[in-house]
Amino acid sequence: MRIVGGELGGRPLRAPRGAATRPTADRVKEAMFNILGLPPPGARALDLYAGSGALGLEALSRGCVEAVFVEQARPALAALRKNIDSLGVEGRARVVESDAIRAVERLAREGDRFDWIFVDPPYAAGEMERALGAVSAVCRHGSTVVAEHDRRRSPAHAARKLMLRDQRRYGDTCVSFYGLEAA
Repeated sequence: MRIVGGELGGRPLRAPRGAATRPTADRVKEAMFNILGLPPPGARALDLYAGSGALGLEALSRGCVEAVFVEQARPALAALRKNIDSLGVEGRARVVESDAIRAVERLAREGDRFDWIFVDPPYAAGEMERALGAVSAVCRHGSTVVAEHDRRRSPAHAARKLMLRDQRRYGDTCVSFYGLEAA
């Protein structure tokens, strides 16, 4: 695992021990960020179910000014914190140790809004629909929500205020891109 592009491109990332976390493959991550392009000025990223933090750290490498990482599993948190330290991005990263849905609800109450939101729950957890519904509360106009999922379990085309904009398949992995519905 590594950062695939941007100012930190090529730097290695640690993965949590055990099989509880499924890292995003480098080729999927590279394709995902090529589709996203450059972040808007002052962009903030939210990495839900962060695991090692690979998606949020990639967002920082490519120009986001801040990333918030939400994770609750201890082995993943340890790897995430080591990755943040080894990349020297402590001042631009915030780790929230919490259940993803509760964290999003708290972030929304506190007025946090994000431009790029990555949603990558464990495939078998069945949390994608709830997570997509929750993250619409922390989107701003022009936000993109990126949902990584198993090709056999595609999320809905709409979730609260989010509408599916694009979907790509990479082997057994699919990536769905959502945006806020037009007002």
